[in-house]
Amino acid sequence: MGSKSNTEALIHPFRIDIAQDALDDLRDRLVRTRWGSEIPGAGWSRGVPTDYLKALAEYWADGFDWRKAEAELNEFPQFTTEIDGQNVHFMHIRSENPAASPLLLVHDWPCSFVQFADVIRPLAQDFHVVVTSTPGTGFSGPLGAPGWNTGRIAGAFVELMERLEYGAYGVQGTGGGAWIVAEMGRQAPDRVRGIHVNGLVTFPSGDPAEFEGLTEAEQERLSRLETFQQDKMGFNAIQSTRPQTLAYGLHDSPVGQLAWIVEKFKEWTDPAAELPEDAVGRDRLLTNVSVYWFSGTAGSSANLYYEAGHDAGAWAPKPRGTVPTGVAVARDTDVAIRRFAERDHHITHWSEFERGGNFLSMEQPEAFVSDVRAFFTTLDA
Repeated sequence: MGSKSNTEALIHPFRIDIAQDALDDLRDRLVRTRWGSEIPGAGWSRGVPTDYLKALAEYWADGFDWRKAEAELNEFPQFTTEIDGQNVHFMHIRSENPAASPLLLVHDWPCSFVQFADVIRPLAQDFHVVVTSTPGTGFSGPLGAPGWNTGRIAGAFVELMERLEYGAYGVQGTGGGAWIVAEMGRQAPDRVRGIHVNGLVTFPSGDPAEFEGLTEAEQERLSRLETFQQDKMGFNAIQSTRPQTLAYGLHDSPVGQLAWIVEKFKEWTDPAAELPEDAVGRDRLLTNVSVYWFSGTAGSSANLYYEAGHDAGAWAPKPRGTVPTGVAVARDTDVAIRRFAERDHHITHWSEFERGGNFLSMEQPEAFVSDVRAFFTTLDA
């Protein structure tokens, strides 16, 4: 039996098919939610407001059509494979364009592969598109063992692309996914031909000279980073230290899971959007939350933060990336500063957008697709 047959034997077709009992259970839990009190007039300052969450939960129970969302996702070919002892779920959409090149898309938390649903078809005009579910998240979950840090996930995705028989390919990562694809470039620079990221986080090294001559916009981003670290990292503190304790509440209460995810969409989407669904659409938002709920991966996705927080090598100095890298920046939300990024990565493309936030592929899908195309076109020039 040839190597291709051996490879094919490791990959299994997958189709989303949530049992009706699970849908009925979800609705029952939603309508029986025990709602607590809140401080009057607090708005979003202390978390998700009760009135807002009640209305969203009611729509999830009696307005949102999971079967429609499920059918839409099932229009894309999906598969699973086991890598390093862990189940990995992915979509694989081959382009009809004979000049197409492979492109791997990597989501971040609190998203899932749903993050890329609106950009797959336009990207497939130019790329063979592979959309992964990060180990421990969605239908790649739950985690089967500890130790799934960024480096291990990157290694698994390098192996996935090898199993798909792609010798050279591009990668795109958002937020936490940007860390993964950058690590893929370090692990396999001979295979990763280009890295495109958005929601990139860049940190100063501590050298005072790095702060000289920062533009007003860059100073604002630096201030935004400091505020984020000080005031908005509560989720990280919990997930990186007590993921199992958190998991009980989120795994048992769909409203708890909903609130935990919706809050991040409120904070990380375009600030011009009054509510999260104004930025990404209510049904798309609930499709993403439903994937977490039905897959039961609140805890295992939180454990990814624990692994990152307890990875001795995570913050150790790393060699500068050598793979050409393109960065898309949402001006009103992102914290990426070009000189910091160029210190760590081989930046060859830099774009800034007036609209959008961390979830650019959901918020501004046309701009996202255009920028990905523009970056990879430069590599072919």
